[in-house]
Amino acid sequence: MERFLREAEVGYIMEAMQTNSERRPFSIKLWPPSQNTRIMLVERMTSNLSTPTIFTQKYGSLTKEEAEENAKQIEEVAFTAANQFYEKEPDGDGSSAVQLYAKECSKLILEALKHGPVTKSREVPTSDGVLESLFDISKGPRAFIEAEEAEELLAPLKNPSNTYTKICFSNRSFGLGAARVAEPILSSVKDKLKEVDLSDFIAGRPEAEAIEVMNIFSAALEGAALKSLNLSNNALGEKGVRAFGVLLKSQSSLEELYLMNDGISEDAARAVAELVPSTEKLKILQFHNNMTGDEGALAISEVVKRSPLLEDFRCSSTRVGSDGGVALSEALEGCAHLKKLDLRDNMFGVEAGVALSKALVKHENIVEVYLSYLNLEDEGTIAVANALKKSAPLLEVLELAGNDVTPAAASALAECLESKQHLVKLNLGENELKDEGAIQISNSLEGLTQLKELDMNTNAIRRAGARVLAKLLRAFGSDGFHGSDL
Repeated sequence: MERFLREAEVGYIMEAMQTNSERRPFSIKLWPPSQNTRIMLVERMTSNLSTPTIFTQKYGSLTKEEAEENAKQIEEVAFTAANQFYEKEPDGDGSSAVQLYAKECSKLILEALKHGPVTKSREVPTSDGVLESLFDISKGPRAFIEAEEAEELLAPLKNPSNTYTKICFSNRSFGLGAARVAEPILSSVKDKLKEVDLSDFIAGRPEAEAIEVMNIFSAALEGAALKSLNLSNNALGEKGVRAFGVLLKSQSSLEELYLMNDGISEDAARAVAELVPSTEKLKILQFHNNMTGDEGALAISEVVKRSPLLEDFRCSSTRVGSDGGVALSEALEGCAHLKKLDLRDNMFGVEAGVALSKALVKHENIVEVYLSYLNLEDEGTIAVANALKKSAPLLEVLELAGNDVTPAAASALAECLESKQHLVKLNLGENELKDEGAIQISNSLEGLTQLKELDMNTNAIRRAGARVLAKLLRAFGSDGFHGSDL
């Protein structure tokens, strides 16, 4: 029943977003939804909660006032969850965020009908009946927060009966006064907390003040049994990482760690490896957009080696060269549960590409592989393609753009692709495949009925290759693609 409702909501949201967005010839950015779309969704949910439907007949309905209030809160909670997901995965068209948005809406609608209205503190019953709550102050303007405002904003956390297990302090810059207000409050609730988001929470502060603020938060949260910790967008560097040392050292159950856009240099990476000693349960590790370099990658590889349950590893745009790429690749060989790998925009080169292929051949569960702009060239690309051909039966996304791939590698790529029946997105743009390579790739895609997005731009493709690609797109039909770039 929930699935039926979710599919209906997805269809409605997609239709509304297309109606309220400018139509483009090839690709449509699906996230974020317009304000008008969000308002229309609230109206639709209000109706679902208060008028006769198969769901209200089974569970009972809410009054119009209750339905409207709950619809607004449900939409806000769902939007927050989807937007946080999209911010961590900003490179797609947003379709995954839309799916999550609809899923959360449908889940909360049913919970409101089954268990009564969602409370104003956003308490949401989970499947096992335990109350889960998100305390989020990130939705206001991106601004400094001082002691007086902190007292007001954090007041709900002082309520001894609160059930908050997740906090998000992102997008607000804490000064020393605000941090000192937060310290005893966080200490009092830390035993309940499962997820802490402190991304972008010291912006614009002088270094000395920022370090002291981080020390305060670290000490306040020491010993919290966290599953997820997000310290992204804080320009940490080694000093910042060490400022969070007390908190990091106390973690033994972390499943998700985000350190994106944090100035993670060689020394900072070593500090991470030193201060996060327990990673046996880690499933998500993300280091996007740092200045890690080869030496830093060696340190990160030690963390990866200690993370046998890793499912999602992102080390994109981190200035890693061949030596670091080889080290990371060798470390990934032990991650048998890997589902998503993003190493884009580094300087791996052929040697690291070949080393990576030895890891990929062991990853039977991998679903998404992002390897664009790694200087793999033909030899590295062929090695990767041959590895994925032997593994990854459920592969949905493959990106190999900007790797100087020529027709010499097209045959290996085609042989790999033709067996990937679950492939949804393929990006081979900014290579040198030319007509010969484009034709081979196109022929390999004919039977892939799940394919929704294809990028072959800037490949020196002329008339012969363009004709074959155009024929392929016609065969899939306009309804089959979110977007294509040829």
